[in-house]
Amino acid sequence: MILCFGFLGTMIQAQDAKAKIEFKTEVIDYGEIAKGSNGIRQFEFTNTGDAPLTISRVYSSCGCTIPKKPENPIAPGATGVIEVKYDTKRVGPIRKTITVYSNAEQATKAIKIKGTVLDKSVLEKKN
Repeated sequence: MILCFGFLGTMIQAQDAKAKIEFKTEVIDYGEIAKGSNGIRQFEFTNTGDAPLTISRVYSSCGCTIPKKPENPIAPGATGVIEVKYDTKRVGPIRKTITVYSNAEQATKAIKIKGTVLDKSVLEKKN
């Protein structure tokens, strides 16, 4: 009977283990960038929970933004990266949301990119 209670206690503790995702920053500001420049940025995060973190999906609010998630689970205390590629051939303001779906305590998390893509001639005049 003692063995049964001990096993049950271990099972309850294992169920309490949760992954937690904590981003270094939840908004990346491209600032003013030239048309056709490098649109790749990275959101760094840490699993601050006590269970492995699995990111099941990352979804962008626009086809002009392509997010890439880590393929393997992130161990407790370890860091990971979500890469975002924005199509800088589109001149104008950048205001996009990337939604991260995971097994974390907060299962859905929104991260954002912002900035402005300018034609190279306009950017050169400003500098």
